Amino acid sequence: MKILRWLAATALLCFWPGLSMAADVDGGQLSVLWAIPFAGILLSIALLPLLLPAFWHHHFGKISAAWSLAFFLPFAAVFGPALAGSSFVHALLAEYIPFIVLLTALYTVSGGIFIRGNLHGSPALNTALLAIGTVLASLMGTTGASMLMIRPLIRANDNRVHKAHVVVFFIFLVSNVGGSLTPLGDPPLFLGFLKGVDFFWTVSHIFPETLFLVFSLLGIFYLLDRWYYRKEGVLPVDPTPDTGRIGFDGMVNFGLLAAVVGLVLLSGFWKSAQVFNILGTEVGLPALVRDAGLVVVTWMSLRATPAKIHQDNQFSWAPMQEVAKLFAGIFLTIIPVIAMLKAGTHGPFGAVISAVTRPDGQPDPAMYFWATGILSSFLDNAPTYLVFFNTAGGDSAVLMTTLAPTLAAISAGAVFMGANSYIGNAPNMMVKAVAVDRGVNMPGFFGFMVWSGAVLIPLFLIMTFIWFK
Repeated sequence: MKILRWLAATALLCFWPGLSMAADVDGGQLSVLWAIPFAGILLSIALLPLLLPAFWHHHFGKISAAWSLAFFLPFAAVFGPALAGSSFVHALLAEYIPFIVLLTALYTVSGGIFIRGNLHGSPALNTALLAIGTVLASLMGTTGASMLMIRPLIRANDNRVHKAHVVVFFIFLVSNVGGSLTPLGDPPLFLGFLKGVDFFWTVSHIFPETLFLVFSLLGIFYLLDRWYYRKEGVLPVDPTPDTGRIGFDGMVNFGLLAAVVGLVLLSGFWKSAQVFNILGTEVGLPALVRDAGLVVVTWMSLRATPAKIHQDNQFSWAPMQEVAKLFAGIFLTIIPVIAMLKAGTHGPFGAVISAVTRPDGQPDPAMYFWATGILSSFLDNAPTYLVFFNTAGGDSAVLMTTLAPTLAAISAGAVFMGANSYIGNAPNMMVKAVAVDRGVNMPGFFGFMVWSGAVLIPLFLIMTFIWFK
């Protein structure tokens, strides 16, 4: 975190003058070479844990900062300190801080809830836990459900020989697919809600697709887990002893979890004309209240949760630190990539934007599904959703009616295909970090994509021919 603070302080000191007068980045004027730092940080996340594991473990924060500077310093030299500074501040205030504050609150609150007793990770129980987490994801968000359910799931399977597949399917279902039904579920849908999409529109338009994907994945998982279970059995000694009935410790955190959900909803429903211009970035009063409230909730959870609960939960800040440092680099280096996409057909990625339109000028739902999905697999799925939302016209009233198939395709692509890689959705990397911290031998970046390619892509193809043709 020292590196991130240093980077922020350096940027603000160097570029303070004139920040409020800086303009937005014009993606139409950028070369694809500006995407190299973003590609570099993705490749670092993918390759270095495999090639140089010890080096990566000790220096991933420095590597993230290095790629950030590899974009930021040349950008400032070419386009001027005002534009570079305003872009940095916008990424920090409008995107990174709200993201990391929410994630920290959910991580802390869920880490204060301990499920007593010893669950035994049989195929039936694991499938049931995945199903419960999937339902919770649309009610409390994929991040909240993931952080609440991943620890008891890992503990239930700590006597299994192979359990990485359990976490992989958990990421598919709880961290992604489960959040597809309400704006509470996943950030892209929340952005759509803020743009005027009705709260219950998504559940009424992609419910069949979601059911198909959920039941298909649960069925595949049950068969696979049963095969592993029959082949390997369990370890002779269960690391988690049987200690009586199942129960919950840290009940106060359930109330704090409800407060987190309430704060997020409040920021969406509360309309206020009060806007603060902070170094060129406009921050609304509802967003400030939400983020301040989340900080208070985090503090309250830490104060109210006994140390024994954190100890029983094997609570550690290491996963949170890893996500915070890596996503700081991702949020900064992604600036030119998003700008180039926003430039539409006049930008370097014009071919991608043109591909979603049929020869008669009408949008192609299948192409919107795949274009949104593929980009959401490697970019932040929230801005990717907005790019294609605006490409399809940006009028929520039209998109919910005349172009409903297109909006459904955009929504499904952004949420479902965030499961294709570890960086497709924030909870993916968080769950992976928690699992590794708890001793699960998780697949690497490309190994995870082998799983998603083998399991998810065929299901997405079937969905395309049924619903998005």
